[in-house]
Amino acid sequence: MGTAGAAGTGAGAIAGERRQLLNVAYRLLGSLAEAEDAVQEAYARWYALPRGRQADIVSPGAWLSTVTGRICLDVLGSARARRERYVGAWLPEPLPDRTEWGTGTALSDPADQMVLDESVTMAFLVVLESLAPAERVAFVLHDVFRYPFAEIADVLGRTSAACKQLAASARRRVRDAQAPVTAAAGRAEAVRHVKEAWESKNIAALVDLLDPAAVMTADGGGLVGAALRPIEGGALIAQYMVAIADKAPGLELLERSVNGVPGLVAQRAGAVMTVASFEVVDGRVKRIWVVRNPEKLRPWVRAEA
Repeated sequence: MGTAGAAGTGAGAIAGERRQLLNVAYRLLGSLAEAEDAVQEAYARWYALPRGRQADIVSPGAWLSTVTGRICLDVLGSARARRERYVGAWLPEPLPDRTEWGTGTALSDPADQMVLDESVTMAFLVVLESLAPAERVAFVLHDVFRYPFAEIADVLGRTSAACKQLAASARRRVRDAQAPVTAAAGRAEAVRHVKEAWESKNIAALVDLLDPAAVMTADGGGLVGAALRPIEGGALIAQYMVAIADKAPGLELLERSVNGVPGLVAQRAGAVMTVASFEVVDGRVKRIWVVRNPEKLRPWVRAEA
């Protein structure tokens, strides 16, 4: 599936599937840590096969993709119960663009292997979270990675026709939930203005930059301070942002890509404390997703190269 043309059972060929598998698993799960675990489990199952069974598999890449998809489906099924027990809002794990961090720094290996495009934006991943597990798998595998429905059927244990229906239902929901796309330059400009107003603690300027119906969602995971419920309304969000700035002296705000689009990173003494993603519509910020859970910021930890 997906990499079905990559025949051969050599160690190099098998290892070469890792990047593709990780990209698929992250989009399916919204968690880099869970994606890495899923891929590792798929490899463990491959190496547990008898040599004769491995030799019978025409495309190890297709086999690994199918197994990874099934593992992700199982994880999605159990994740709903776990997230009901999660403290506050659950957000997908944000990903950095390591090229922005300059020489002398290196970000963790799994994040380096991710392809950052529109299918990993925080806005897109949040919408995917609203889908049923089977819908999400069918939609991501077909619409994002162009896997044939016959192969998706092997993952889901359903007919090709049923998988088509699942993908179509998910596609409608994604389309209805997505905001109009704003050019990268416009998003970057809006985020830059938010940064400047936040740094100067200018509530009036922030209110002007935020959509009146804007929503801010924060994820602290119960490990660090964060609003437990979404904050609604541009004026309330602006007041909250300034209050946070007053309580957190010494924070440095950086303009950085978050999941491939302009965002902000707050760090203290070189350590990343918060990563913020933005949805910009008609020049104003409509959604803000703030990840503060340190377990979700591991890809942002900078280590000396």
